[in-house]
Amino acid sequence: MTEKLNKNLQYYKFCLYGFFKNLRFFDAFLLLFFLENGLSYIEIGFLYSIREIAMVFLEIPSGVIADTLGRKRTLVTSFFIYILSFILFYYSSQFVMFALAMLLFAVGDAFRTGTHKAMIYHYLKKNNWGNQKVNYYGHTRSWSQLGTAISSLGAGIIVFYSGDYSKIFLYSIIPYLLDMLLVWSYPDYLNNNLNAKKKATVKQKFKEVARAFVTTFRSLAFIRALSSTTFYTGYYRAIKDYFQPLLKYFAISMPFFAYLSNEKKVAVIIGLIYFFTYLLTAVASRNSGRFAAMFQSIMKPMNLTILVGFIVGIVTGLTFSYGYFVLAIAGFVIILLIENLRKPIGVALVADLSKESAMASVLSASSQVKSLIAAIIAPIIGILADLFNPGIGIAATTLLLFLSFPLYWLKTEKT
Repeated sequence: MTEKLNKNLQYYKFCLYGFFKNLRFFDAFLLLFFLENGLSYIEIGFLYSIREIAMVFLEIPSGVIADTLGRKRTLVTSFFIYILSFILFYYSSQFVMFALAMLLFAVGDAFRTGTHKAMIYHYLKKNNWGNQKVNYYGHTRSWSQLGTAISSLGAGIIVFYSGDYSKIFLYSIIPYLLDMLLVWSYPDYLNNNLNAKKKATVKQKFKEVARAFVTTFRSLAFIRALSSTTFYTGYYRAIKDYFQPLLKYFAISMPFFAYLSNEKKVAVIIGLIYFFTYLLTAVASRNSGRFAAMFQSIMKPMNLTILVGFIVGIVTGLTFSYGYFVLAIAGFVIILLIENLRKPIGVALVADLSKESAMASVLSASSQVKSLIAAIIAPIIGILADLFNPGIGIAATTLLLFLSFPLYWLKTEKT
C-alpha cells in the first residue's frame, strides 16, 4: 500500500515550484529552433554536450555550495542565471553565441538540480514523513509534467501567431521570476546552511559535507542504484528533443489543417501532441508510488522499466527511420512515460542511500553522472543523424545501451 500524503501549504508550494519551473516554452521547439538557425544535427549534438559537460564539472561544487551556504539562495541564483541564458538565446544566431547561452543554462541547471529534491527530503525527514518519499516526490513531479504540458500548448500558440521560435524564450522569463519569489517564501530551516549551525565555520561545514559525500559513494549499493537511475535518464535527455523533427515530418505529411501553412501546422501538431503527452507523464509521475508498491523489491521495477524503455527506444528509432511516424510517436510517448514513472523511484532510492548532511551534493552528483551519459550520447546521435537520419542514430545508440545491461542491473535482494 502507498502512504497517504500530508498535503499542507508547503506541499502545494513544492508542487507550484515544479509547475513554474517547467513552464519553459522553448522545450517543445528547441531542436527545431536550432535547425531553423542553420545548425546541423552534429552541431546541435555538440551544443547538448556543452550543456551536459558543463553540468558534469559544476554539479558537485554547486551541491556543496547549496549544502553549505544555503539551498534557498542557491535556487534563487539559479533562476537568475536561467533568465540570462533565455535572453541570450533570444538574441543569438550563431553557434558560438548558442554555445554561450547553453553554458549559462547549464550553470543554472547545476545550481538547481539536486538542491530542490534535497529540500523536499529534508522537509519530509523533519516532519517524520520519510516513508512518503516516492509518493510525495511523484506527486510534486506530476505538477512539473503538468507545467510542461501547459507550456507545450502555450508554445504552440506563441509560434502559431508569431511565426517566430525565438519569442518563446522571452515568455519563459515570466514563470522563472515567479519561481524565484516562491522559493524565497520557503521556511528558512530548509536552507540547511550556516545560519542554522552558528558554531560551525565555513571550512568545517565544507569538510562535514565532503566526508558525508565520500562515505555515501563508498557504498556498493549506492553505486548500483546510481547506475540504474542515471543510465536511462541520461539517455532520455539525449534523445527526447528528436521527438520534435519527428512531429514536424508527421505534421507536414498529414492532410489535417490543410488550409494552414506548414509552419502553422507544425505549431498546432507539436503543441497538441506535447500537451497530451505530458498530461500522461503527469499521471505516470503521480502514480509512481503505486507502481513501486506493486513489487516486493524496489529493484524490480527499476530493472523492468529500463529494459522495456531501451527495447522501445530501438523500435522507435527503426520506425522513425522507415517513415512509420505514428508508431515512432507512440514509442517516444512510452519512453517519456517510463522516465516519469521510474524517476521518483530512483531518486528516492538514491536519497535513502545517501547521508542527510550531503544530500544536495549526492543528488547533484547523480545529476552529474546523467549529464556525462547524455554528453556522450548526444554527439553520437548527431553524427549518425547527419550521416543517415535521426532514427538510425536513436536505434544504434539505444542498442548499445541495451547490450550494456550488466552495468546498470540491480540485484533484487535487499541491499
